[in-house]
Amino acid sequence: RRISEREFESYVEEALASVPAVFRKYLDNVVVAVEDEPTDEDYEETDTPDDEDLFGIFRGAGYFDRHEMVSSLPAQIAIFRGPILRASRSPEDLVERVTETVYHEIAHHFGISDERLHDLKRGAP
Repeated sequence: RRISEREFESYVEEALASVPAVFRKYLDNVVVAVEDEPTDEDYEETDTPDDEDLFGIFRGAGYFDRHEMVSSLPAQIAIFRGPILRASRSPEDLVERVTETVYHEIAHHFGISDERLHDLKRGAP
């Protein structure tokens, strides 16, 4: 089954809408964009090996670091459509990957590292 760009974007919008309001209120200055593929710079920025898929990236100053930044540009979360579609085995898997990626990148906005996210997934305090 083919997924249109609009349908994919609607999954991203649903994921954003499912973020609890206590966190969502801190996303006012964050742009969420759907992009087809990550760039070489995205891979370098995230230290993602070339043979691994990159589903999303947080670009810019995190919520708690904004006071140190001079830029007036908003932070950005990019969700990469191509890698997520290629990795998804079913429509349900697709929705789960989109939601997980959106939440993952929002966590980066709040300064939570990949290592800490991994620990939290494992149930570590």
